[in-house]
Amino acid sequence: MIWNEPMECMSRDQMHDLQSKRLKDMVIRVYHNVEFYRKKMQELGLEPGDIHSIDDLVKLPFTTKQDLRDNYPFGLFATPKSEVVRVHASSGTTGKSTVVAYTRKDVDIFSEVVARALCCAGATKDDIVQVAYGYGLFTGGLGLHYGAEKLGAAVVPISGGNTDKQITLLQDFGSTVLACTPSYAAHLAEAIAEAGIDAADLPLRVGIFGAEPWSNEMRAKIEEGLKIQAFDIYGLSEIIGPGVSSSCINQKGLHIAEDHFVPEILDPATLQPVKTGVTGELVFTTITKEAMPLLRYRTRDLTSLDDTPCSCGRTNVRMAKIFGRSDDMLIIRGVNVFPSQVESVLLEIPEAKPHYMLIVDRQGTMDTLEIQVEVDEMFFSDELPQLNNIRNKIKHKVESVLGVSVIISLVEHKTIKRSEGKAQRVIDKRKI
Repeated sequence: MIWNEPMECMSRDQMHDLQSKRLKDMVIRVYHNVEFYRKKMQELGLEPGDIHSIDDLVKLPFTTKQDLRDNYPFGLFATPKSEVVRVHASSGTTGKSTVVAYTRKDVDIFSEVVARALCCAGATKDDIVQVAYGYGLFTGGLGLHYGAEKLGAAVVPISGGNTDKQITLLQDFGSTVLACTPSYAAHLAEAIAEAGIDAADLPLRVGIFGAEPWSNEMRAKIEEGLKIQAFDIYGLSEIIGPGVSSSCINQKGLHIAEDHFVPEILDPATLQPVKTGVTGELVFTTITKEAMPLLRYRTRDLTSLDDTPCSCGRTNVRMAKIFGRSDDMLIIRGVNVFPSQVESVLLEIPEAKPHYMLIVDRQGTMDTLEIQVEVDEMFFSDELPQLNNIRNKIKHKVESVLGVSVIISLVEHKTIKRSEGKAQRVIDKRKI
């Protein structure tokens, strides 16, 4: 089932024409209503009349997270505050919060793209959607909530955490769709097994997971633990929230709602476009948002695009699962390291659980990378030789993938703190 067939299945030429018209209209609005963009365009010698089609997108200025912080809280609004019906904001844990606003039409678009994502995963109005994303300033909870309601499904708005209650409601309410971060889904699967419940006895059949990078190996682990099909949903509050893109039953990338969000992939060093299929930094331009449209927002997420036809029938371009973030990338002795690479390796090793921490430090001038790994209870032992065998096995496999030496520290089951939201995988002690 496809939620909005005219928009999700139009020809590439039709999409080009639609994006061109919407981009031209949006540029006129931001030029006249947002001082930040007017100045940026004037600095480049640009006027709205210079933008004739979507092909002119590369002429426009970039927007960064720092720009949102510099204009905190309402400096990038393109509409009067009286037309804003909702405000979300980041936690501000890495700096000043970034604020995003929505008009009533923006909220309708947000609900529309999430409904498309749920449909992509095979959800229907007959489903019961347990939303275990956090509600509040974070867009995850409310985003899935309104999207599921637009689909016509019943919503269980439990928010994140409270795992015992989550399990009770899965049983008592018969939830069929679970929406949360993948790390929390893995934790929930573990808790269900520890409670002596056979996941196969639950009505749960679909998982919609996002808000943090996760590997295909993690997806397989969750599907096995919860006895469901797991789907990827991608979004960021600066663009709209979850629903910017989502995977379909074919699991060959995430379809982007291109009629609202225009993607580009750029070389993160040169900021020049790369060829289709090549990994680079994902940049989005919103072409329908009213309250806070953004030109060429640098997401820092690394991925690639695929415009080949998908057998699901949708013609929207697909983005690959997020490989990492250009600004989260660790450089260890000159080698680029992403936590998702470590995760992929650990999930191939039966003795290792999918719970780990990366601790980066510097001894003299030499970087060190310690990886704390939980050992599955079945394999944990007081026998030192047995643990050494496990440690050496993990060390060999991780080093062969990363190309850098690592220190493997084995820890007991449940030593590493479980996440109820976005997992924190890295502690960087270096003074860089």
